[in-house]
Amino acid sequence: MRAPSNTSPWYWCLDVALTLAHVAVIFAFLLLWIPARTRRWHLLLVSVIALSWFGLGLIHGLGYCFLTDWQWQVKRWRGETALPGSFIHYGLTRWLGLPLSEVASDVLAGLAFALVGGLSVLLNARDGSRRRRRGTASGGDERASARLR
Repeated sequence: MRAPSNTSPWYWCLDVALTLAHVAVIFAFLLLWIPARTRRWHLLLVSVIALSWFGLGLIHGLGYCFLTDWQWQVKRWRGETALPGSFIHYGLTRWLGLPLSEVASDVLAGLAFALVGGLSVLLNARDGSRRRRRGTASGGDERASARLR
């Protein structure tokens, strides 16, 4: 079987799409815990990231990200080499020009995950407790649930 062409526009588009997906996941992770309406979705995102980093990480190495794995495959097909172990390190060093080691990038990512993931768990638990006290299992806008009663 012939090796894929690294000049194919298809691989460039796929690389861009995966970059946009990565950036969207990172911003969603950093911000979606703030609005009460998106906290459940944020907790789901935290769970998916945790399953990848720690669950799949048991097989592939701690911090494994399936999205990064796919993107690095595409970048290798396009001829890019010397890729770091994480997309976060890639973005911080190549796009922002920060002189960080891979270990420093991993520590920053781990601290952000612990802080934001912990906030998400705590806020979701608090919101769920409030919903149970009010008797609204659906959550979200209390005015909307009042209209349904």
